[in-house]
Amino acid sequence: MRSFNVIVWGFVELMCLFLMLNDFKGIMAFHMVSKHLQHINAFQVLEDHKTAYHFQPKHHWINAPMYYKGLYHLFYQHNPKGSVWGNIVWAHSVSKDLINWTPLDPAIEPTKPFDKFGCWSGSATILTDNKPIILYTGMTKEKPEPGYQVQNYAIPENYSDPYLTKWIKPDSNPIIKPTKENVSAFRDPTTAWKINDQWEMTIGSKVDTLGISYLYRSKDFINWTLVDHPLHQKENEGMWECPDFYPVSTKGEKGLDTTVIDGDIKHVFKVSLDLTKYDYYTIGKYDTKQDKYIPDKGMVDSWAGLRYDWGNFYASKTFFDPVKNRRIIWGWANESSTEDENVKKGWAGILLIPRTVWLDPSGKQLLQWPIAELETLRHKNVQLSDKELKKGDIVEVAGINVAQVDVDVLFKFSNLDKAEEYDTEWDKTFPPEMLAKNICQVMGTTKQGGLGPFGLLALTSKDFKEYTPIFFRIFKTSNTKHKVLMCSDAMPSTLNLNEYRPSYGGFVDVDTTENKISLRSLIDHSVVESFAAGGKTVMTSRVYPTLAIGDKAHLHVFNNGTENVIVERLDAWSMTKPKMN
Repeated sequence: MRSFNVIVWGFVELMCLFLMLNDFKGIMAFHMVSKHLQHINAFQVLEDHKTAYHFQPKHHWINAPMYYKGLYHLFYQHNPKGSVWGNIVWAHSVSKDLINWTPLDPAIEPTKPFDKFGCWSGSATILTDNKPIILYTGMTKEKPEPGYQVQNYAIPENYSDPYLTKWIKPDSNPIIKPTKENVSAFRDPTTAWKINDQWEMTIGSKVDTLGISYLYRSKDFINWTLVDHPLHQKENEGMWECPDFYPVSTKGEKGLDTTVIDGDIKHVFKVSLDLTKYDYYTIGKYDTKQDKYIPDKGMVDSWAGLRYDWGNFYASKTFFDPVKNRRIIWGWANESSTEDENVKKGWAGILLIPRTVWLDPSGKQLLQWPIAELETLRHKNVQLSDKELKKGDIVEVAGINVAQVDVDVLFKFSNLDKAEEYDTEWDKTFPPEMLAKNICQVMGTTKQGGLGPFGLLALTSKDFKEYTPIFFRIFKTSNTKHKVLMCSDAMPSTLNLNEYRPSYGGFVDVDTTENKISLRSLIDHSVVESFAAGGKTVMTSRVYPTLAIGDKAHLHVFNNGTENVIVERLDAWSMTKPKMN
């Protein structure tokens, strides 16, 4: 056991886009073409930060999923010639279990006038005759930036081939050209659904600051008509990228195909906001008579609304898995580095672990949890139980490879009486969309509270000059309820000051009367995905330690609150690499 106060605190954040984040107000480089770099081969691939059990190609930049004839298919945007935005193709890998992947040749490449300057994001739909079809955005001109955008389709050359190794882009493309739509902000067609014997799908766009999801109809999936009203729209949102629209059951965790439009269901509408580089969603009703989506009363349909993930997570895509009757969400995490450092590393971006997603029993939010198949990679296990943590205590979790680990811990506390008061001045000082994040940044792990901070110290160096804390704070409020704050703080994660090291935060809507809260973290060299309270709040950080790498990394549980906390149960497993990746 180590005392918390002797730490030498180290130096102080279907996949569509390449991002480079600086901070909320200074977001850099979306779809920015760096022609001087996009053909440069990586001269030094830094294996210390390369993930072991997350999906990541061997080199270069990555960025829509489907199940067909016994195989899961992953299509992802990829630059085969460099680790920056440019030369975008649809790379293709297949898997039987969503964990072990076999790479195939690219499915779609820019070879025709309708996608000459890039094959951008889109979606796959399985038609009623069990035939797959892809809709994707093609770039026909480089101007106006980031490009003149049209919508195309592709079909398999051989439907009997479960690997779908060859795809045809018919010369009848493009099938949708912009008319009144913004030609440079018109992209990312969704998976389609059927209503009144017609196919429908939606495409993200903007009109000035109006975020808009245009609605299209077709009887044959080839000839599409723009509906006279959008599926949904909202002022002061800017460009809506990567929209996703799907049903969730109100009667349990079972997933639903996108074509389900009635019954005991709600609908989820999600967008990736170009202005903030975060994914937001609302839960509501698909009014099939008006053919519109209507968020439920009380839903915050703005930047301050619900997120899948309160950290480094963007351009997500869900799909229905008919084998296990579940809906799976897949998100993308960019590198938090400069463009030059991405070239040096040799890659940019990873896909996060696939998550099962379903409606919380309250109906007010979604729950997410890593797919069960991930557990097949668990290897050596260590455990703690009923370990009391007093103020300042740090206890190491040793005996496993903590640089690539799955750790699941349940914290318990005797009561809530000593929780610190929530400072209502924060509500006046910080904008609502930044509230939790800013509290995490201001409070950190060094400021002692009553209940918290307590949690995990991941990827910690021996001398504690580097560490990535994932932790909770519990606050009293004036109405006798309690606020639970979750933080994932990359500020002390590395001594490399060129890296972007944000502090992420989100509130956890959990019942505190049981005096318990759980935390599961998937740690994989340069990424930490954390799930609080069974998936109520999720947070992903990218980190690049210089000391806490490989077998030099350490893992700890800690408490820096005045109230004792008990580790009721902790399980940690070394994670093996997938057999094919």
